[in-house]
Amino acid sequence: MALEHHALRQKSFVALLSVVSNTLLVLAKLIVGLAVGSVSIISEAIHSGLDLIAAIIAFVSVRTSGKPADDEHPYGHGKVENLSGMIEAVLIFVAAAWIIREAVHKFTEPKPLELVGWGAAVMLVSAAVNLLVSELLMRVGRKTDSIALRADAWHLRTDVYTSAGVMFALGVIWAAGIVFPKLNILWLDPVVAILVAILIIKAAWDLTAESVKDLLDVRLMKDEEDWIAAEVRRLCPAVRGLHSLRTRKSGHLRFIDFHFVVDGSMSVTDAHRISDQIDDAIAAQLAHSHVTSHVEPCDKSCHAKCVDGCFLPEFERRKMDSAVRAR
Repeated sequence: MALEHHALRQKSFVALLSVVSNTLLVLAKLIVGLAVGSVSIISEAIHSGLDLIAAIIAFVSVRTSGKPADDEHPYGHGKVENLSGMIEAVLIFVAAAWIIREAVHKFTEPKPLELVGWGAAVMLVSAAVNLLVSELLMRVGRKTDSIALRADAWHLRTDVYTSAGVMFALGVIWAAGIVFPKLNILWLDPVVAILVAILIIKAAWDLTAESVKDLLDVRLMKDEEDWIAAEVRRLCPAVRGLHSLRTRKSGHLRFIDFHFVVDGSMSVTDAHRISDQIDDAIAAQLAHSHVTSHVEPCDKSCHAKCVDGCFLPEFERRKMDSAVRAR
């Protein structure tokens, strides 16, 4: 319980840090973007504004997902983080559409930029801040298996790359204005804005796929399921087989259930001890796991459901002999 509380405090702290940093960046980008007249900077301000909304949603979802299970939510509140990811993805799609619209307008009706040096400066500061905050978010998100924090970190890392692109465009326009004062490359600003929008759409698509996966109760990763099967198999011959393994995720929570087979003469006390041993091992390896296991007696009649998961050496040999004869 102490570890759960510590993890929740970590998640809440970095989520709040993201809210504060995004607030400051939105104000800085908006002020400089309006002063410079750069649609790419203003588009970045809008993107950061939606990131701010996303950061607030992430903060709320992190706090909510940390609540224990109750009568209304017996499986906990983990999927709140997945819903947070979905909402963030929708916001990003909306931002991308707005950016493309404004960029096309700027492309068809270009206007001269002013104070582009200030524009490049604010984008540099934005990239540096986002790089630091995203690294912290990603580190805590991976440690606590929080999709809400990883999504927020992904947004900020996208900002780093797009800010670098905007800085490049403004830098080229500024340098060209000094070296080639008659050369008109104002089109570069809206082109970069469109490229920013494309990157944002890609981020939204990946985030949607990640969030929907757990909402649809997709199974755990194969290496995690393989580890569970191997850990149960390690208890052979006390455990004679494993079948009906089912897994799913709900935010940072993992739900695992399976049937394991023991000698029919084994006492209930011994079978319960083995079940606790398996549960403890899984919980130590896969954080935030809720395990439900069902004990079945083995009479060596080899029912179809038990065949593939049988651990008995003599049965393994029979399976290998059957495979060789089948060839």
